[in-house]
Amino acid sequence: MFLEKQLGNGCTWIDLDLDKLKKLEDLSEIYGLDKETIEYALDRNERAHMDYHRENGTVTFIYNVLNLKKDKAYYEAFPMTFIVEHHRLITISNTKNAYVIEQMTRYLESHDTLSIYKFLFASLEIISNAYYPVIEQMDKSKDEVNGLLRQRTTKKNLFALSDLETGMVYLTAAAKQNRMLLEHIQGHALYRSFNEIEREQFDDAMIEAHQLVSMTDLISQVLQQLSASYNNILNNNLNDNLTTLTIISVLLAVLAVVTGFFGMNVPLPLTDEPHAWLYISLASAGLWIVLSLLLRKIAKKS
Repeated sequence: MFLEKQLGNGCTWIDLDLDKLKKLEDLSEIYGLDKETIEYALDRNERAHMDYHRENGTVTFIYNVLNLKKDKAYYEAFPMTFIVEHHRLITISNTKNAYVIEQMTRYLESHDTLSIYKFLFASLEIISNAYYPVIEQMDKSKDEVNGLLRQRTTKKNLFALSDLETGMVYLTAAAKQNRMLLEHIQGHALYRSFNEIEREQFDDAMIEAHQLVSMTDLISQVLQQLSASYNNILNNNLNDNLTTLTIISVLLAVLAVVTGFFGMNVPLPLTDEPHAWLYISLASAGLWIVLSLLLRKIAKKS
């Protein structure tokens, strides 16, 4: 149900697994979490932010964590809650962010003594680093899909490009929210209470957050450009097809007019001419050729 580790200097890290809690009321009764914090932890759509309680000095951080498993056709991020009290750091996790808890545990085991904020900012850096392998994979998939689309523009490849673009939009938004959270911390009075080691770790987390935003934003722009380019190509192909069909329909209409004219049951020129059908066919063919050349020239100009 929970994991408890000693950080040193009398500080403790407690991780609460929501999937293993039998009653959500335990968060309030046993661990003293208020209703607002519990709502933050349960809200799937909560934005990354910091909430400072002046009354008791408790600080709640919501940080976007990457879901390594695709629930849909693309990757998404979801919020994870960190609660800092006087001598205690509480994380609220579930199966989707269990990998973060494992990495935090390994980091803690490799360091003897950590302050709460040193451990917190190291954890935020770990979360940011988890994005990079997935983003690199998406960048590679982008190149593969682009190559397939250059060979043949099919619905399957277009849907694959759309999924990549959608996933990158989510990751870009999550990365920007995380960066805004760290910038908020930097401008808050809380930042002035950090010691030198904590500030160094905060700077490392900030650098990773900025790099993540730059990387996701760049790939997102490339995907948008690719999507717009192939959209233009499809529109041009559609215009070419419509132009071809229009030319064919006009040429067929000429033959229909000529044959319809000489098919009327009234006296017409060449009625008594034995080779009239040959003259009419040659005239129709000549008119058809001239008109086709004219339409082709007009189509090329457009």
